[in-house]
Amino acid sequence: MTGKPDILGIASWSLYDFANTIFSMNVISLYFALWVTVDHGGQDIVYSFALSGSMLAVAVSVPVFGAISDRTGKRRGPLVLLTVVCVVCTAGIGLAGQLAQGLILFVLANYCYQSAMVFYNGMLPAVSRGTDVGLVSGYGVALGYLGSIAGLLTVKPFVAAGGRGAAFLPTAILFFVFAVPCFLFVKDPEVRRAAPARLSDAWRALRQTAAQAARHRHLLKFILIHFLILDVVNTIIAFMSVYAHKVIGFDDGQINAFLIVSTVSAMAGSLLIGWLVKIKGALWAYGLVLGIWAAALVTAAASHSATVFWLVGPMAGIGMGGVWVVSRALLIRLSPPEQVGEFFGLYGLAGKMASILGPLLWGSTVWLFESTGTFKYRAAVSALFLISLAAIHLFRSLARDLAKETANPQQTG
Repeated sequence: MTGKPDILGIASWSLYDFANTIFSMNVISLYFALWVTVDHGGQDIVYSFALSGSMLAVAVSVPVFGAISDRTGKRRGPLVLLTVVCVVCTAGIGLAGQLAQGLILFVLANYCYQSAMVFYNGMLPAVSRGTDVGLVSGYGVALGYLGSIAGLLTVKPFVAAGGRGAAFLPTAILFFVFAVPCFLFVKDPEVRRAAPARLSDAWRALRQTAAQAARHRHLLKFILIHFLILDVVNTIIAFMSVYAHKVIGFDDGQINAFLIVSTVSAMAGSLLIGWLVKIKGALWAYGLVLGIWAAALVTAAASHSATVFWLVGPMAGIGMGGVWVVSRALLIRLSPPEQVGEFFGLYGLAGKMASILGPLLWGSTVWLFESTGTFKYRAAVSALFLISLAAIHLFRSLARDLAKETANPQQTG
């Protein structure tokens, strides 16, 4: 699509990334986990079930939402609806007097937040007309990191005055306010009348894509590696604030600072790893990212002082920012050019599944070692470290196979 760049549309679309990361940081990464486990005395596995259950519903829904988005071209309406429901439920958490009420509202809020991303991402090709898609996507990512920090700093005074329950209403308001420009100024492109999208068609297409991936063994192995490392990444995002509070003894102010350091490091990491992909190649850079995650997990599990634990933030941040950059580059390298879009769908589903299993692993490990004091949390981090080792082992195997094929071009994957 060509033409003059839609500056207002691009800016409004990018602001939605700023808006939704306020929810992601304040609710998923920080205050809701502590609201459940500290303020209401719930076990970690309770939060695990809520988070994993909402992600399971998302994983089931995403294929049909994607089909609806592609076939009808209608993205703004579903985005507005899902965002508004998320905002209302988020605000309601702060008013919930009981743990069960808060958990139900969180499940609904997270489901809508995650599902809305299908329609938001689907807007990118149309909104970026007249300019580079990657550049516009980069604007969104950059504003997303800024949104994380802005959300933490803006909500902090409310929490200081009214406790963690006071975080949810201002978070909901911020999400809505910064999402409004996208609702107003990003239009759906005109499309021909399309046949209605059916769930059976969406899942049939997904099965066909999986069958295609099975014929490309290197690609299938990489998607498995990606699934394993995202098990680690998504679980750390959800539970690191709990670990910092209960094991290291950080208060809310220190956790805020820790998350800001991690976010700034993620910004730097995405740039650094992106540069290394260009200089050293995607395969080399992906190996580095896996190594950084393993080192971060060992440091977290072994930390017995706040000084040592502060090293985890920058390492995890660099690994977090880098994993998205390099995994996309490697997927493009391993996919047949004519099927990149299909395999990105499978790649996305692997990420959703990792968001289901990782939190369950954490919650069940903590539950299993419930009587061991803070050791139960170190055991949970150690379980994630073992997953990272499995990912590293598979990656080394993949790297060897690709090196052999480079040396013997007649071989195929």
